[in-house]
Amino acid sequence: MPHADADVLLAWYDRNRRTLPWRAAPGEAADPYRVWLSEVMLQQTTVQAVIPYFNAFVARWPDVAGLAAAPVDDVMRAWAGLGYYARARNLHDCARVVANWRGGRFPEDEADLRELPGIGGYTAAAIAAIAFGRRAVVVDGNVERVMARLFAVTRPLPGAKAELTRLAAGLTPERRPGDYAQAVMDLGAGICTPRSPACGICPWLAACRAQAQGIAETLPAKADKPERPTRRGIAFWVVRKDGAVLLRRRPPEGLLGGMVEVPSTPWRPEAWTLADAATLAPLTAEWRLLPGHIRHSFTHFHLELAVAVGRAGPNATPRGIWCTLDRLGDQALPTVMRKVVGHALAKAY
Repeated sequence: MPHADADVLLAWYDRNRRTLPWRAAPGEAADPYRVWLSEVMLQQTTVQAVIPYFNAFVARWPDVAGLAAAPVDDVMRAWAGLGYYARARNLHDCARVVANWRGGRFPEDEADLRELPGIGGYTAAAIAAIAFGRRAVVVDGNVERVMARLFAVTRPLPGAKAELTRLAAGLTPERRPGDYAQAVMDLGAGICTPRSPACGICPWLAACRAQAQGIAETLPAKADKPERPTRRGIAFWVVRKDGAVLLRRRPPEGLLGGMVEVPSTPWRPEAWTLADAATLAPLTAEWRLLPGHIRHSFTHFHLELAVAVGRAGPNATPRGIWCTLDRLGDQALPTVMRKVVGHALAKAY
């Protein structure tokens, strides 16, 4: 059976490369800032979801110095809705390190890149290869799928990660490593797709062992994941006489760290009664549960929130942020809290 050839894939890429806002045009040097920003945004997030956020960020902060000088609250607000919010905090921290301590220049070496906030092994390899032309082994989900099929690796993920990385390393060329990395990603995204791969037009068809064995669609195999548990809580929609509602900022560390939320009980497996929840409310009020719930899924659990409505008395001084309804869009509300706001606005008025 023929072996996979990087030059064959690069020739295919030159004809079929995706046009993406962070990619340099053929023959142009990549901008390390745009490469870094896109790779951080693309962590566990789809290309289509990232594009509008990326465009908004570079329009507002066209270079790392501008992003470093921005207030972190502005960065969090601009990130709101993209998820995995630790990335936004690390993004701002990284920009400050690069701007203030490295003269605005990203390091070119993988090891040095990994010293920066929010940059792990994959992201460091991608930046080194794409932005600086360093030979680096770039392995994301698309690359894992391509390697598993190309070499017919039947061991399930995540146990097969090390083997797939080794196989990817064996194919990574010295010449045009950044284009090669993006070529494998494009191959996985457009042809070697999770379902119904278009094997007939794949440039590596002749070398693909899984296709020859008729098992391409079954790979990569994945170990069974435990069922995600459900947690429950009650959010408190507190309304002031002038119509403003109460928000608060979450602690800087942990889930949704640093984001703004509608106050709520802790999230736990057991359902809350309104009487129990009221003891943890931000103020004393006559609480009324709205009909229905909002549901949201995080990586490790599902969340179900009821919404209780109450009015703040004239002498109430709860801790938090009072926000008028017309300014809610200016707050760094994560997606789950936007759902809470939408539910409250639809059911309470």
